[in-house]
Amino acid sequence: QVQVMESGGGFVPTGGSLRLSCIVSGLPVDDDAMGWFRQAPGKRREGVSCLTRLGLTYYEDFVKGRFTISRDNAKNTLYLQMNSLKPEDTAMYYCAALCPPESTSTIAAYNNWGPGTQVTVSS
Repeated sequence: QVQVMESGGGFVPTGGSLRLSCIVSGLPVDDDAMGWFRQAPGKRREGVSCLTRLGLTYYEDFVKGRFTISRDNAKNTLYLQMNSLKPEDTAMYYCAALCPPESTSTIAAYNNWGPGTQVTVSS
């Protein structure tokens, strides 16, 4: 079974940057599409970005041009470089063997989330 462990979150001012990491075990990181998701307090978990097996990327409009998804096959790690952060990016961030865009019901039904990493952007 795939297991993931996210890290790299923190507290940054508006306009700051963070790089999130997701160490994957149980599956080669390039063997399947993998994505980043986030959940803000009081809101549903939502997709952020996807990296397919063939290296194609997808970004939700609200992060397009600011976030970059990538992977290191040798380290079996998925990354999310986040630049120009905004207060509305504040959320717990998760990686998963699931690829946005996904329906709300599919995201809600997925049951293999890692612990996540908290990103807080001050205004």
